[in-house]
Amino acid sequence: MKIKPVVAAFLVLAPLTACGGNAAAGGDGSTVTVTVGYQSKTINTVTAGTLLRSLGYFEKQLNALHDGHTYKVEWQDYATGAPITAQMTAGKIDIGSMGDFPLLINAARGKQLNRPTRLVATTGYNLRGGLNTIVTAPGSKLSTLEDLKGRKVSTSVGSAADGTLVRALRDAGLDANEDIEKLNQQPAVGASALSAGSADALSQFVAWPGLLAYQGKAKALYDGAQLNLPTFHGVTAREDFAKRRPAVLEAFLKAQARATDYLNAHPVEASEKVAEATGLPAEVVYLYNGAHGIATFDPALKPALIAALKKDVPILKAAKLTGDVDVDAFVDDRYVRKALGPSYAKRLAATPAPA
Repeated sequence: MKIKPVVAAFLVLAPLTACGGNAAAGGDGSTVTVTVGYQSKTINTVTAGTLLRSLGYFEKQLNALHDGHTYKVEWQDYATGAPITAQMTAGKIDIGSMGDFPLLINAARGKQLNRPTRLVATTGYNLRGGLNTIVTAPGSKLSTLEDLKGRKVSTSVGSAADGTLVRALRDAGLDANEDIEKLNQQPAVGASALSAGSADALSQFVAWPGLLAYQGKAKALYDGAQLNLPTFHGVTAREDFAKRRPAVLEAFLKAQARATDYLNAHPVEASEKVAEATGLPAEVVYLYNGAHGIATFDPALKPALIAALKKDVPILKAAKLTGDVDVDAFVDDRYVRKALGPSYAKRLAATPAPA
């Protein structure tokens, strides 16, 4: 099916006036504000962010609670997971979505600041790690990872893409801290640096590598799938919020599952909705989120993903971004199991078709 052209329409950030799931409005306790942090252009999280917001499923689930409260959802859009973690540990975001490496930092910061968080669901994943890519400029003569020695490489330190860079260079016999000049930049800044020639390569997560290649501004040097190690994004919630308002978290996870089913049943339409909300070309969104795309969407916390998360901890420790992280304590599937009921076991056992 041909994807229709989409006119760019960028989301306006919601103001940082979160109530952390607390009662607001008139002081009578009748209105509860739920604040969700998401990354609109990190399209591996759309079922807990961009697409979910577009479909309005979370608001519908909250309206169906009929518990005497009126609910208001504030959506806050960020470029990476780090600011979401900062807002969560400040008690200003209740539910957030981010990649595997940021999730571990989320767990570590939450414990450190006595604002514990829990991983409650998955959004999208690739069992081989194909969601992260190292790219160079179209005319670059760099052709192997070894060619990056002594070069400037842009990435977002602490992100899944940074983890891919560290692992890929290590496999090539290079040290990411000694053999390259690593530029710690936001994805958009790194993309500009690559185009301007101030960076020789860029290691980033979805959808930046695909977008730059689609625009003719980059070519792939290394596909994260070559690591053959799962990478994923997930949903994290503040523990105090989950305990105080379990029905709200359950409503979110039901809505996320419904958005996941919509994406899988209507991949073209879902890609167009995300494109409309983000300004990304629909073709780029479809590359990752389409039928048999690079990403697979399923809220189930699969054992293979949790095992991969444990393998990420030493990378973050070596970079001195975290200490030890108790992954088993961080993962809490009680809420998603209850939200999805009997269907959870089926989702947990499902094996995706290869991309």
